[in-house]
Amino acid sequence: MTAVESRPAGVALTPSPGGHRPFGARVKAFVALTKPRIIELLLITTVPVMFLAAQGVPDLWLVLTTTIGGYLSAGGANALNMYIDRDIDALMDRTSQRPLVTGMVSPRECLAFGIALAVISTVWFGLLVNWLSAALSLGALLFYVVVYTMILKRRTSQNIVWGGIAGCMPVLIGWSAVTNSMSWAAVILFAVIFFWTPPHYWPLSMKVKDDYARVGVPMLPVIASNRVVARQIVLYSWVMVAVSLLLTPLGYTGWFYTVVAVLTGGFWLWEAHALLSRAKSGATGGKLKEMRLFHWSITYVSLLFVAVAVDPFLR
Repeated sequence: MTAVESRPAGVALTPSPGGHRPFGARVKAFVALTKPRIIELLLITTVPVMFLAAQGVPDLWLVLTTTIGGYLSAGGANALNMYIDRDIDALMDRTSQRPLVTGMVSPRECLAFGIALAVISTVWFGLLVNWLSAALSLGALLFYVVVYTMILKRRTSQNIVWGGIAGCMPVLIGWSAVTNSMSWAAVILFAVIFFWTPPHYWPLSMKVKDDYARVGVPMLPVIASNRVVARQIVLYSWVMVAVSLLLTPLGYTGWFYTVVAVLTGGFWLWEAHALLSRAKSGATGGKLKEMRLFHWSITYVSLLFVAVAVDPFLR
């Protein structure tokens, strides 16, 4: 999610056939296929839920095996996503340095790597965690690869809304890892991430909408005005904050989580409405400041889920 080296769009930096590909660079390339920075966010929503499910400190071996399994599963999904999207990745500035575009990893290697991680992660969850978590993990992977990447992404502006369901699944996996069951608490936190995903991603899409327009991916900012996108961001933001506050009246969390949810949610709504105000005034480019909300969205979800983990110790 950072800027890349400037070069003409669509010009892949592919090594010549038989060219030298250093071992260290190859290892880094395979790690890059898993999109580690995105997986960090997934794990931030997995581990705290395990503390809530255990109402204290969960078995640390279980936390470790669940975290490793989650990384392997999400990494496999991300690798398969890069395999499918390698054509448009070569044309977008922000994805132009991905391993398949530069030629550091071949498409066949990427496909094999992604499938291997999918199989290994499913077996890992089944044998070391439980088969409910294994099923949820495999379901998330298939949803991201098939439903989002192959079906929704290039066909509808609602791609990130429904495709975001895959990113909600770690919440359910974290809960099921501890309890081998489901709960309304897990469903509520699933819903928080569901409504968080669009207003988290749309500001970034506003920033790089020219990239998406170039390759024909109909992200909402590509087909709608900044004002329309910002209005949608505000709508989803209000629902997200409201849903996040359901945990306490239902008896799953106490005062600490509630205070954090109110303060962080309140600041989120302030930023969302500020973005809408700037969009209504016709601000564009740097004056729109859409990335302020994007960066805050990462801080918000981190603080909220830390509160989820800490709250059981303060009740």
